[in-house]
Amino acid sequence: MDLAPTPALHNRSLRPGLRTRIVVYFSLATFIGVVILSIVTFAATRNYLVDNATSSAREQALANAQLVRTLVGASRTDAGEVVTSLRTQPGGYAVLHLGSENLFYAQAPLRFTQSNLPAQFVRDAIAGTSGVQRVNFLDSPYEAVAIDIPAIDATYFEIFPIDDVADTLGTIRSTLIAAVLAITVAAGGIGFLLSGNVLQPLRRVTDAASTIARGSLNTRLEPESDPDLQQLVASFNGMADAVQERIEREERFASDVSHELRSPITSLGAAVEVLKGRADELSERNRKALDIIAIQVRRFDRTVLDLLELSRLDARAGQDNKEEIHLASLVERIAARHGYGDVLVISDLGERDLVLLDRRRIERILLNLLDNARDHAGGASEIIVSTDDDENLLLIVDDNGPGVGVSERLRIFERFARGTASRNSVGSGLGLAIVAEHAVALGGTAYVDTSPSGGARFVVVIPRGEA
Repeated sequence: MDLAPTPALHNRSLRPGLRTRIVVYFSLATFIGVVILSIVTFAATRNYLVDNATSSAREQALANAQLVRTLVGASRTDAGEVVTSLRTQPGGYAVLHLGSENLFYAQAPLRFTQSNLPAQFVRDAIAGTSGVQRVNFLDSPYEAVAIDIPAIDATYFEIFPIDDVADTLGTIRSTLIAAVLAITVAAGGIGFLLSGNVLQPLRRVTDAASTIARGSLNTRLEPESDPDLQQLVASFNGMADAVQERIEREERFASDVSHELRSPITSLGAAVEVLKGRADELSERNRKALDIIAIQVRRFDRTVLDLLELSRLDARAGQDNKEEIHLASLVERIAARHGYGDVLVISDLGERDLVLLDRRRIERILLNLLDNARDHAGGASEIIVSTDDDENLLLIVDDNGPGVGVSERLRIFERFARGTASRNSVGSGLGLAIVAEHAVALGGTAYVDTSPSGGARFVVVIPRGEA
């Protein structure tokens, strides 16, 4: 049955890559640092601007209060004219309250009066408490200064706008926000570039591991000047040495065993043939036993031959002997030479039939696929020679069997693997593994699918070698 992806694997596949996480962490750290710095800068600038503006206005208010005390003290009846003539901050207003008369005189009565100030603030000031308070007037910020003048029993109010400070702070705020975003983006770009250098050693490890996986067991990493990276290099090279030694030992063992078995198997085969020549002298029971022995000896002989071939493939013995061949006609000749001449060969290569390939590997691939169909699936129904969308060559063998289950399609090319339909067959379990190894040696791959007739379709994909 099909294996559904587990939640852990699914979540792992959704996790961003290491380089992405480095860029995100670098950008996030920069963003937090710049935001904190911007907040501190804005707060300091705001305090400076507000303090500077209000201190200047308060000095102006104190100077006007002194002038009011002098002029009103000389003539209280001129209080209205005195307030009107005062010089205040641009956009500012003045209000004078005479205590004994309980009268208010506004510099601009049509614009601003004591009614525009907080009532409690006015009462406290008249009671003798000087102070400062922020107020809003017509949706604009103002600062009101109340100054008690006991010498003339009066209270002086001066209100001045601070919207220019607010506008300046708004501009600074917008600039800081834009700067934060720009610096964060720039930090992300810098993090992306730096992460490339940081991850370069890991890429070299990945490339070396991929090269080893493709069969180049002698691949090693170059020494690094960085002591931390040198530990990684030493560990990787040590692991590669151990893996190479173990693989080569196992390959030598399989090859030696296969070679050692050839002589006794040959002798057994000869002895069986002698006995079969005198089978008429044996009883029926002994003849059946002899037939079983003959079948098993042939199976054993085939297994040893396949093991020897796999040993040569593992050791990369022999070089590819590429030559110009007409692929479709070669396939027909191979099929006819090995007793499969009745299998239909279909080709759509046309004029592109001439390719540059190793004839011997093509023959081994095709013969093993045909033998596999004969032994396990009632024979091959047709052979197709075609190309895919990438112009790779396709060598396809369809059979008459029940097909290969989806759960078995990946492991059927493993050594000694058997599908459900071939549990009791006489094959060695190595034929499809040899097909896959030869396909890899040609730079391609092999897989199994379902044929239109319902049987198995074995497909070998081979990169085109132009003649």
